[in-house]
Amino acid sequence: MPPKRKIVSIQKSSPNTTSLLTNKKSKVSAIETQPNVLINDNDVNLRIISWNVNGIRAAIKNGIMEYLESMNCDILCLQETKCNDKNFPKEIKDWKKFQYQYFKASDQDGYAGVALFSASEPNKVTYGIGSPKFDCEGRIITAFFDKFILINAYFPNAGQNLKRLDYKLEFNQEFLKFLLRLNSERPIILCGDLNVAHKEIDLENPKTNTKTAGFTIQERQEFTKLLDSGFIDSFRLLYPDRLKSYTYWGYRFNCRAKDIGWRLDYFVISERLKNNLIDNKIDKEVMGSDHCPIILLLSI
Repeated sequence: MPPKRKIVSIQKSSPNTTSLLTNKKSKVSAIETQPNVLINDNDVNLRIISWNVNGIRAAIKNGIMEYLESMNCDILCLQETKCNDKNFPKEIKDWKKFQYQYFKASDQDGYAGVALFSASEPNKVTYGIGSPKFDCEGRIITAFFDKFILINAYFPNAGQNLKRLDYKLEFNQEFLKFLLRLNSERPIILCGDLNVAHKEIDLENPKTNTKTAGFTIQERQEFTKLLDSGFIDSFRLLYPDRLKSYTYWGYRFNCRAKDIGWRLDYFVISERLKNNLIDNKIDKEVMGSDHCPIILLLSI
């Protein structure tokens, strides 16, 4: 991921409602943020929200619960929670909609961490990819459902001056082996902060960031390899040419207000789920973190 990050506002489903985390009026509705798709709610039977919250306790203080409660999702996947399950905010843990809650914290306090909340009980849940070298950082939760396997992932950052690039590339290679094993069982939905902007269209300043974490040729090639192994970047399938489709903005230089961003957050799906895909929305106007939430709509 590029240098550290910033935040923005929220939209409800009506253009006349007050923005959830600001005092401003919403200018567009959630559906209007993706105007190329006409969605019939009757077609959608699975809604998944994925969000790098950059510290769940701070995000709760920033008011993200109002947004989450308004979205009526079936599954919520959070990354970079920086919190273990014992200290997870009660605002989410006591949320009656999600009786099934799963947490994977890093061995290092206040670092990384993922959480998954589901309205229905998975058949099985696993943690990590089977490698102690990587699993100690709390990056992967996998939930097995009848018709699909959901992986909530927070990929490593290659780091300042690319100090962790080799570590990240090794993680990517081990993760792909893990992914392919699961894909042989059931279709995959991989969501989360994958810490890579795949193509030049996926960040504001590609020419000046070729040696920046998240846009090195090695990281991009690894992501291409993953997609070429039977998977689809669902957003780019729907919107191959859409510009300014960012999910992360650096804290410095007023990047959020200027929309100088990166698309680091993804829903990657197995190719055999292609016909089940209805939409992949990016709620760019949502505040509460330096990333914004992304939403997957499926008929499955």
